[in-house]
Amino acid sequence: MPSANQGDGVNAMTPNTRENKVQSPLQVVACIDGSSAALAVCDYSVWASRRMGDPLLLLHVLDKEKYPVRTDMSGNIGLGSREQLQEELVNLDAKRSKLALEHSRVMLDEAEKRVRESGIEDASKHQRHGELASSLVELEPDARMFVLGLSGESSAAAGRRVGSQLETVIRSVHRPVFLVPDEFTAPRSAMLAFDGSPTAFRSIELLAGTPVFKGMPFHLLLVGADTEKHRTQLQQAKDALAPQGLDVHVAIRDGNVEQTLHAYQEEHDIDILIMGAYGHSRIRRFLVGSTTTKMLQTAKKPMVVLR
Repeated sequence: MPSANQGDGVNAMTPNTRENKVQSPLQVVACIDGSSAALAVCDYSVWASRRMGDPLLLLHVLDKEKYPVRTDMSGNIGLGSREQLQEELVNLDAKRSKLALEHSRVMLDEAEKRVRESGIEDASKHQRHGELASSLVELEPDARMFVLGLSGESSAAAGRRVGSQLETVIRSVHRPVFLVPDEFTAPRSAMLAFDGSPTAFRSIELLAGTPVFKGMPFHLLLVGADTEKHRTQLQQAKDALAPQGLDVHVAIRDGNVEQTLHAYQEEHDIDILIMGAYGHSRIRRFLVGSTTTKMLQTAKKPMVVLR
C-alpha cells in the first residue's frame, strides 16, 4: 500500500515550513479503526478534503500492544526446554499478526468503498504498525489535517465514550485534529474559542489561510470580561477573517470556559467547535488540563483542535 511522502509541512491550516523543493499536495488523513465512528470519520474526511481541495489518505494503525509482531519468550518462567510449546506460541503470534493485517486491510477497503460512494475516486490507503500518536507524528510533514473519531475502538471495548488515545494525539501532533462523532452531518457553521492572546491570533491566521469554512456563519467567542480591549481584539480577528468570505459573528461571555462554550454552541446551533491547543493561554490550560476529558465527553458535535 502506498505510504505518505516524506517532507515538512506547509500552508493553509498548517504552517509553511517546506521550501526550495517540489511540494506534493498535503493530505487529509482519515484515521480508520473498528469503532462506531469509523464511517463518520470517512464522511467528515471527504467533506474536509473537498472543502480544502486536498487528497485523502485512509490510515489504519495496528497497535503494537494489541497486535505485537512477535512475543519474546526467551525469559519466560516455566517454559524451560519445552520447545514444542514455544514453537506453538510463536506460530500463534504469527497467525494473530496475519489476521490483524487482514482485518486492517478489510477495514481500509470498506473505508475506500465508502469514500468512493461519496465521489472520491483516488483516496490512498496506508497500514502502519505501532502507536497511533507516534505514527501521526511521522506522517505530519505531509498531512494537512488528521480526522479521528471521538469514540475509539479500544474505548468502546472498555465501555468509555471518548477515545483513550485522543489526548495523547492532541499533545503530540502539530497539525489540526478534527474530532468527529459517530454520525455525519454536513457542517453549516463553526465557532472558534478565542481568548485574545498571541497564540489565539495564530489560530486566526491559520483559519484565514484555508477555504474550509468559506461562506459559512463563523462565530468568534471570547470567554471573559466584556472590556474595550477584548472588543478590540475580536474586531481585529474579525477583520483578519474577512478576506475568506466568512459571515463572522463576535461575542463575549463571562463564565466557566467549558460550560460557556457548550451553551453558546447549543444556543446558536453551531456545528463545529474550534479550539487552539498551544501557548499558555486560558484555553491552553483548559484544554490540556484535567477538564479535557470532560470537554470531549460532553461533545455532541465535531471539534477541531489547532496547534
